[in-house]
Amino acid sequence: MTRSHRRPVVAGLGITDMTRRIYGRTAAQFAVDAVRLALDDAGLALGDVNGLLTNAGITRGIGLSLQKDLGLRDLRLLSEIQAYGSSAGAMVQYASMAVESGMVDVVVCVFADAPLQEGGGTGDAYASSRATPAGFAAMPFAAGLRGAPSMYALAARRHMQAYGTTSEQFGAVAVAAREWAARNPLAQMREPITIADHQASRWIAEPLHLLDCCLVSNGAIAVVVTSADRAAALRQPPVHVLGWAQAHPGYIRERNSEFGLVSGATRSGPEALKMAGVTISDVDVAEIYDCFTYTTIVSLEDYGFCEKGEGGPLAESGALGPSGSLRVNTGGGELSSYYLWGMTPLSEAVIQARGQGGDRQSERHDVVLVSGNGGFLDYHSTLILGTGPS
Repeated sequence: MTRSHRRPVVAGLGITDMTRRIYGRTAAQFAVDAVRLALDDAGLALGDVNGLLTNAGITRGIGLSLQKDLGLRDLRLLSEIQAYGSSAGAMVQYASMAVESGMVDVVVCVFADAPLQEGGGTGDAYASSRATPAGFAAMPFAAGLRGAPSMYALAARRHMQAYGTTSEQFGAVAVAAREWAARNPLAQMREPITIADHQASRWIAEPLHLLDCCLVSNGAIAVVVTSADRAAALRQPPVHVLGWAQAHPGYIRERNSEFGLVSGATRSGPEALKMAGVTISDVDVAEIYDCFTYTTIVSLEDYGFCEKGEGGPLAESGALGPSGSLRVNTGGGELSSYYLWGMTPLSEAVIQARGQGGDRQSERHDVVLVSGNGGFLDYHSTLILGTGPS
C-alpha cells in the first residue's frame, strides 16, 4: 500500500442534540451517543474501531473507561487528550499520524461534557469547577482575576489599549455569529441581535458584556479519522486532513509579555498551512475558536486574514457575516451555536468541507481552517482540512 493511500481523512461526524438544554445525562452517556452517531454517519461499526481518543470537558466525565462503555476490544490506540480548547485539533493530529503510519485503521475522537444542571446558572457551571488556591497563588483571585471571563477581559483590554479596538467592534463579531446561527438548525441561539443589544447586555467582566461570551452546553461530538483508501467505500465525502500544528506560548503575565496581543495562531497557523501546501489566501472558510468575541479578532489577525490591529475594523465592516467577504464561523460558533470546546469549530468545518451546510453553506469550501484555543491563550492548535489531497 502506498503512503498516499494512508492519507488521513475525517469520514464520520456525530453530534448530539444541541438545540435545547438536556439535563440528567452524564458526559459518558453523551459520548457513547456521539460515537455511535459518528460511526453510523461514516457507515462503520463499533467492531471497525481500533483507536479511541477522548477529551473530557470541565466535569471530567469521560476517560479511558469509555472503551468499556462502548464495548470496544483490542484497541491499538487509547488515550486521554487534554489541552483544553485546543484538544480537538490535537486529537485529529494524533489520529492522523497514527493512521498515516499504519498503526491503526479507524480512530474515533470524542469530546463530551455536561456542566449544566437543572436549576443552576450557566456561569455557576464553570465557576464551581475551580478551587481557590492558597498562599501567594491566591493573589490574582484577590485582585478579581477569577476564571476565564476575567482573564480574557484582561487580554481584551490590552488589545483595546494597544490597537484602539472598541467594544462595538467586539459587538460586530457577536452580531455576525448570530446571523450565521440563524441559518443553523443545531444552534442554541438563533434570534437576531444588534450592536445596541450587545451594548445593553450586562457586564460579565469589563470590557466583556454577556454577548461577548460563549455559551455553556451539555453534549458531545465525535469524529472518525481513517485513511483515504478506507474512506473511498464509506457513506460520506471524505474530508482530507491536509495540515496540522500546535503552539503553546507559555506566556508570563508580566510587564512586556505579549499576553493579549498575540495568540498561538502566529506559530501554528503558518506551520499548518505550509504542511498543507497552501497559503492564507487559499483558505475558503475559517472556523475560529470564539470563546469570546475578542478571541475571534486576535485569531484572525494572527492567522493573517488582516494586519495586526485591523481585526476590530474588519469585524466592524461586516466582513464576518453571511453577506461579508470572509466565511468565518459559519455555524454561529461558540458564541451562538454551541460550546463543546474545540469540537465546535471542527464539527462545522467538516460540515462545510462536505458541502452539507444548507442555508449557511459556503460556495467555496475546498480549504477550511480550524483553530483551537485553550486556557487563557495558553494552548493553540490549527488544522487545515480540504475536499481533496494536497
